[in-house]
Amino acid sequence: MTLNFKKITVLGDGGWGTTLAILLARKGYSVTLWSAFENYARLLARTRTNPDYLKGVKIPKDIEITSDLSQALDTGLVVLAVPSQYLRSVLLKGKAFYNKNIPVVSVVKGIENTTLLRMSEVIKDVWKPRHICVLSGPTIAQEVVRGIPTTSVASSKNMPLMLAVQDLFIAPNFRIYANQDIVGVELGGSLKNIIAIACGVSDGLGFGTNAKAAIVSRGLAEMSRLGQAMGAAKETFSGLSGLGDLVTTCFNPLSRNHYVGYRIGKGASLKKITGAMKMVAEGVPTAKSAYTLAKIYNVETPIINEIYQVLFKDKSPLLAVKHLMMREKRAE
Repeated sequence: MTLNFKKITVLGDGGWGTTLAILLARKGYSVTLWSAFENYARLLARTRTNPDYLKGVKIPKDIEITSDLSQALDTGLVVLAVPSQYLRSVLLKGKAFYNKNIPVVSVVKGIENTTLLRMSEVIKDVWKPRHICVLSGPTIAQEVVRGIPTTSVASSKNMPLMLAVQDLFIAPNFRIYANQDIVGVELGGSLKNIIAIACGVSDGLGFGTNAKAAIVSRGLAEMSRLGQAMGAAKETFSGLSGLGDLVTTCFNPLSRNHYVGYRIGKGASLKKITGAMKMVAEGVPTAKSAYTLAKIYNVETPIINEIYQVLFKDKSPLLAVKHLMMREKRAE
């Protein structure tokens, strides 16, 4: 299929949305970056910096910045980069201005709490686009914008669109693979955030590499089990959007989800931690959805279950560790 690359809009001025806008602008595309808040959009346009979400990075002057959805959606391609639990509200606000023939690329990671839908499913539910693709993988925004070699995955049931999106984003230091398992790609990018919180808790409690290795490996097994029950391919969880994204989020000091877990391990409350954060730790709301989905699909997810209890039921992290370690013995 032929995409109209003359105009591309990125909805969402967070670190990743801003990074993708800069990457596309560097490739010579005409890019609009949309912010949900008028005052912040003016700040971005005036200073050409994003102090809250992408410090120290200059936004090219040729990127148009707006908070007007009608203006933003007069485009040839929409890249959705808003936090998962706000996605539906943004889609509803933009529905009157969106043309369903405009292709959509979702880079949103999460599972909606109220409906348990993946992000591409939420987009289809509200906008009903004819063409949709997902871009997901181990992508720390600060590294990508600095040109550090990074890989990601484009995923769609629509092969021509998937290959077109692969070409759109690929750059000398940003390699894009293709994978048609959109269910697995989205679930990998969402569920890994919960495991990253668990790794943060482990670090906050002062545990070592042994404990973190156990969390990552057993966490990946949980992601794969739940994903397969929901229709994903097992192999996807061994790839970039599964294992790759999991490792990045669990070990990178810039990971918001690891930070939340670390602070909890140190004794802080979830309310206090998230109240002081400007950016969203997607693993927190996703833990609610995954906990419910595991029960619906009757899948064993002990780490996810314990993180849910720690986050939302005030369970002691040390007690959660004890319950994980004392579970009934079993084969790997």
